[in-house]
Amino acid sequence: IVGYGNIGALIAKQLSNFSVEVIPFTRSGANGSKKMSEFDSLLPTLDVIILIVPLTDETRHLMNAKRLSSMKDGATLINVARGAVVDTNALVKELHTGRITAGLDVTDPEPLPVGHSLWSAPNVIISPHVGGDTTAFEPRGRALVESQLKRFAEGSPLINCVAGPAR
Repeated sequence: IVGYGNIGALIAKQLSNFSVEVIPFTRSGANGSKKMSEFDSLLPTLDVIILIVPLTDETRHLMNAKRLSSMKDGATLINVARGAVVDTNALVKELHTGRITAGLDVTDPEPLPVGHSLWSAPNVIISPHVGGDTTAFEPRGRALVESQLKRFAEGSPLINCVAGPAR
């Protein structure tokens, strides 16, 4: 987990239920986290990288072409931070190699325009920047899931679906 503030710690707590090893990274190395200076040496060993950092000059394109290409084969990049924390062009290129996968709740640019190369990239799931957890989210999320299940059972078209070109 890159960015181990309140949200990163909550994600780590949730992941602890799945018996996974969580390695948090922060600038300072506080609270048992690793310093970002150790990130590059550990990156090729990580199965999942979760980005939860603010967008700053320091974090813009934190996941650049060099880092994306050094990710372990089969690794997954999850970005719930800001779109520009990842170099989108480099990510698209890396996704096309088939080596890595990605889950993106944020993109750069955002919203992602129709026809953008990320829409047709393989091995990526893109959600429409709805990963935030607010007091309003749970009832709205539950209502959406119930509605989608009902539509699916009835054979009706699902809402909020985004599909790239047929492959």
